Amino acid sequence: MSEIKINLSEKEMPLAWYNILPDLPEHLPPPLDPRTGKPVEPQVLGAIFPEALLKQEMSAEPWIEIPDEVQQVYSMWRPTPLHRAVRLEKALKTPARIYFKNESVSPPGSHKPNTAVAQAYYNKKEGVKRLCTETGAGQWGSALAFACNLFGLECVVYMVKVSYQQKPYRRILMQTWNATIYPSPSQNTNYGRKLLKENPDNPGSLGIAISEAIEDTVSRKDSKYSLGSVLNHVLLHQTIVGLETKKQLEILGEKPDILIGCVGGGSNFAGFVFPFLSEKIRGKSSVDVIGVEPTACPTMTKGPYRYDFGDTSGMTPLLKMLTLGHDFIPPGIHAGGLRYHGLAPIVSLLINKKIIRAEAVPQTKAFEAAFLFARTEGFLPAPETSHAIRVVIDEAKKCAETDEEKCIVFNFSGHGHFDLAAYDAYLQGKLQDYEYPEEKIRQSLEKLPKL
Repeated sequence: MSEIKINLSEKEMPLAWYNILPDLPEHLPPPLDPRTGKPVEPQVLGAIFPEALLKQEMSAEPWIEIPDEVQQVYSMWRPTPLHRAVRLEKALKTPARIYFKNESVSPPGSHKPNTAVAQAYYNKKEGVKRLCTETGAGQWGSALAFACNLFGLECVVYMVKVSYQQKPYRRILMQTWNATIYPSPSQNTNYGRKLLKENPDNPGSLGIAISEAIEDTVSRKDSKYSLGSVLNHVLLHQTIVGLETKKQLEILGEKPDILIGCVGGGSNFAGFVFPFLSEKIRGKSSVDVIGVEPTACPTMTKGPYRYDFGDTSGMTPLLKMLTLGHDFIPPGIHAGGLRYHGLAPIVSLLINKKIIRAEAVPQTKAFEAAFLFARTEGFLPAPETSHAIRVVIDEAKKCAETDEEKCIVFNFSGHGHFDLAAYDAYLQGKLQDYEYPEEKIRQSLEKLPKL
């Protein structure tokens, strides 16, 4: 079997993002003001987001045009290739056809610039000078640093401390693109100082880093906040991934039977699968859509569908989502981008309605899959992506057992070039699996806001 790689020309790149909101089976529950329990007023969100992104957040338009300036930056690496994993298929002795959408070819090495570039553009257009954000594994932080550098914006990143320590090269990459980085919790905010006083060894979490970034944002008039996942407009920008994939599969005459992506906040997964879901929502498709998370942070598989804060300190509006509780701090697994207590409200609704489903994977099983993939296909996956690959391999093995020729497609959301310390830990047998105790989850859920 020879390698199959499908490239689209620049002229075939999508000119609009797909907005799934009008196609949802029911209205998305609105964000609530925690003080009143009523839908949050637009001016509250306007303090941290530009007007254009707030309009996209609530838009009922099925398609939203991609500005020319954003398309020009996208053309640096988009459209991205779709590969058929023929060597992996051979190694697994499976009749399944496995394809992966390669988002690792962007300058920062992941899918994250698809929204970082759009957010930097809209903020620049409205006169914003400075963007604050958080990052888990560093993929989002490096993507926003890349985008801000292109549009001449100052970029400030609060990086989860355990990832700051585990992944120094992502920090260096952000600094190369002119960003200022703080390990979170940090001494730079009131909330960070409070947490460090309580526990100087606090490993941090995405929820904590979000709190610090928002506190920094609202303390200055020249700043806005930028989020790399969870919110509707972020997922919207990522749909360019699924739109391209859909077109590439059509060129091959393929229709996916299974779509798979890793899930932290939900952006790469949503962007990849949403363009395929309109038919499934209307009952015209039976495609099996699987989101994969770590067993150490089982938001989709163990979290209830409730209103909760998006951050740890309670500065954000309340979002209706699958959640483990806003003060949940997961173990320091190497898939830092999957260590988030909550989940995108749209993805949460779709799981609640059983339109998509979820699986949880231990990190040693994910790295086992990563090594097989790297040794067959050559590409070194990020630890986050490796969780999706684990389930791809499991589904392909099921096809081998039943002799079913299914088409399995997954999103290769980012490379693992800056994660070699994690690969080394696996080779040395130092990686541990974490099954988060049910009792600790229960304790965290007891602190959910009472409405």
